Amino acid sequence: MDRSIVPPPTAVATLVERAIGITTTIPVEVLYAAGIVPLDLNNLFVSAPDPLSLVAEAERSGFPRTCCCWTKGIYGAVRRHGIRRIIGVTQGDCSNTNALMEALRFDGIECIPFDFPHQPDAALMDESVRALARVVGCDAPDAETWRSRLAPARQKAAEIDRLTWQEGKVSGLENHLWLVSTSDFCADPEGYTQQAECFISQAAGRKPTPHLVRLGFVGVPPIVPGLYDCIEELGGLVVYNEIQRQFAMLEPADSLAEQYSRYTYPYGVFARAEDIRHECERRSLDGVIHYVQSFCFRRIEDRILRELVRVPVLTVECDMPGPVSGQLRTRIEAFIQMLDARKRGRAVF
Repeated sequence: MDRSIVPPPTAVATLVERAIGITTTIPVEVLYAAGIVPLDLNNLFVSAPDPLSLVAEAERSGFPRTCCCWTKGIYGAVRRHGIRRIIGVTQGDCSNTNALMEALRFDGIECIPFDFPHQPDAALMDESVRALARVVGCDAPDAETWRSRLAPARQKAAEIDRLTWQEGKVSGLENHLWLVSTSDFCADPEGYTQQAECFISQAAGRKPTPHLVRLGFVGVPPIVPGLYDCIEELGGLVVYNEIQRQFAMLEPADSLAEQYSRYTYPYGVFARAEDIRHECERRSLDGVIHYVQSFCFRRIEDRILRELVRVPVLTVECDMPGPVSGQLRTRIEAFIQMLDARKRGRAVF
């Protein structure tokens, strides 16, 4: 499978006139109902042939070195692809988004704010969905129709996830790519569904991966996708991607308000920890890798997650796209060896 299943730059160029860049998962059903194509700027950044050049472009424009690379990469992706409109999540995602939108407005980009409620309340979420619908010019009932239209794509994502943790036929990286791409469905929900169906047919015929240490990957999707290959080379198998699974919204809901109220990512560490605990038990995880991005406020939440998640946790931090460092590889190797020893009932000193 291609490591990048987001539209390549040539395809993005043909979409720009009817596209809106998004800084994270939002109710994309509203955009599709309005005839607008969502483009996840994170995916455009990290799948670029040279993502570091996008970071460098932001720094040349005045972004500080000590700013999160995801923020700089998003800025660079907007500039590189000529995107003229974005929707930035100013409540429920990154603390840098307000400043990012100011920088983009200064460059002449139309920036639309979207706020998740402070708590997972369906009535409040319904107000947010309707407010977004008014801004982009669509009727809320049409957005609900798109919830049904996207259901087959989400069902395919759910089957890919099941093949990952129940049958061991999908790798952690493949799981990550398919689930993370549901933030915008690669700007082509029907194409995503068809490709996912083909991938499922292929994966279902594989032999299960040999029994390895079963791991969860929690926290924001990594800026270093090579982490997954590194983990597998060292004897671990990622069978749970927390945020990517949340992006995919795999469980059916009766309304957009309900669907996006179940989505734990915008609502703080405690809602996330409860979901992580549940999945650790359901998937029989041996341990969890908590990925944190350098200069991200979510790094503060690490202590809380470590206390609330009832399995061993290794916290790893990365800054920029690139290969896995030798030091990080050594830490992951030691963690997996420790978990393997625990499984085998050997003493760990």
